[in-house]
Amino acid sequence: MTDALLVLNTGSSSLKFEAQRYDTFERLAWGQVSGIGTDARFSARLAGVDAAIATPLASSDHDAALVAVLDFIDRHDDDWRLRAIAHRVVHGGLKFVEPVVVTPAVLEELGKLVPLAPLHQPHNLAGIAASARLAGHAPDIACFDTAFHARHDPLFQRFAVPAELYERGVRRYGFHGLSYEWIARVLRDTRPDLAGARVVVAHLGNGASLCALKGGESVDTTMGMTALDGLPMGTRSGAIDPGAVTYLLRELGWDAARVERTLYEESGLKGLSGLSNDVRTLVASDAPGARFALDYFALKVAQYAATMAVSMGGIDAIVFTGGIGENAASVREAILARLRFLGDVEALVIPANEERMMALHARRLVES
Repeated sequence: MTDALLVLNTGSSSLKFEAQRYDTFERLAWGQVSGIGTDARFSARLAGVDAAIATPLASSDHDAALVAVLDFIDRHDDDWRLRAIAHRVVHGGLKFVEPVVVTPAVLEELGKLVPLAPLHQPHNLAGIAASARLAGHAPDIACFDTAFHARHDPLFQRFAVPAELYERGVRRYGFHGLSYEWIARVLRDTRPDLAGARVVVAHLGNGASLCALKGGESVDTTMGMTALDGLPMGTRSGAIDPGAVTYLLRELGWDAARVERTLYEESGLKGLSGLSNDVRTLVASDAPGARFALDYFALKVAQYAATMAVSMGGIDAIVFTGGIGENAASVREAILARLRFLGDVEALVIPANEERMMALHARRLVES
């Protein structure tokens, strides 16, 4: 019998999964259900098998998606035994600063954070609820994107608002922590000369942020109270003058739902280009809006990288990770060109592996 861990990343329209060996973290199977809520489709691969498996689903909710994943594992496993199911949860708030075994009380507390991550948290929790119903024999473990930043100095946590608001949770949390924690681990294992150095990590994808990593610890990051702040992203605006939001509400008569939809789903690279949020499409396009969006993105990443350098008192290296960071060489080059004034800064590309980080946390909790 092979002990295994199942890692789930549940979004609004997709459920990504990866089954790993409990002892070595070797991938056993991986894939996703896409089109949840519309025309759901399951696709997966098994280790050592060249052909991919793909099939439409009769039902398209999160329960059906997880049923498809579990059925696939049941049909194709080699006597695997699931020891735990690790879930990515975007927001842990003030209370959850380490991964935890999910209980009904934990799930209730995480539900209170939905307003802080409306695009992510409800679907993360839907995945956990489905898992508890359908695979209750294995403990559910929540791993938080905010946890890696939880020990920031108050200088990097506060907004310039009254203390009462800070005490009520209006503060900077930061996100993509599982990705940054993995990068810190890789640097420690493969580049000990940089493990204790001042490194800006650029997690660039449809969601994007930067982290000031000093001595392997998060010092500062670009996202704030929500995953909307900081860099422009695929469809998210990034930082915007708060007065612009009150203008939309007061002068243009928008309601909060329209503001939220516009800033989360219609802005960023998509809004700037008027074309797409996919960098591959923008790089291949001759449209002026596509070029402008990419130039704007590179400018903002470079500006925020300089901010992270200030937070650390200098910079020794920059690490690119995430879908854009790893694959869009022209975007990396445009960012680095704007940072040449900082002098000799080593640039690295390290693949993201949030799934491995989550599996490491899950095994530690199982064994404790």
